Amino acid sequence: MKIMAVDFGEARTGLAVCDRTEFLASPVGVIKEKDFETCVKKVGYAAIHELGVEMVVVGLPKNMDGSFGPRAELCDKFARALKALIPIPVVTWDERQTTMQATTYLNEMNVRGAKRKDVIDEVAATIILESYLQYRKNQKDK
Repeated sequence: MKIMAVDFGEARTGLAVCDRTEFLASPVGVIKEKDFETCVKKVGYAAIHELGVEMVVVGLPKNMDGSFGPRAELCDKFARALKALIPIPVVTWDERQTTMQATTYLNEMNVRGAKRKDVIDEVAATIILESYLQYRKNQKDK
């Protein structure tokens, strides 16, 4: 199944997609949009018309104790709005520390400055998707 992950942000939203075998997750871009409703529409359009995915996973940045803070509430609202807009499944996935992982990865790759700002959100989306794909794989093995 072709799945898209979304790292929703108030200014930039990162996207990543996997292949149909659910083996390889790849970054596919960043939507630069500050208006919430417009961002929902752009992500929905990308999912259905540009990327042809069959499912969307929205990162949910819970607090370390598992509770919802303001960011998690906003991401949950985004997922619900997207679910109401598109005819495919939309799920949320715990994305605690994915931005930190993306930062570590970009540090290792020596990506700095403006380039880093441009790619960090899609790298975070890729990490979200890789985590979700691993979960799906483990569920099949049971």
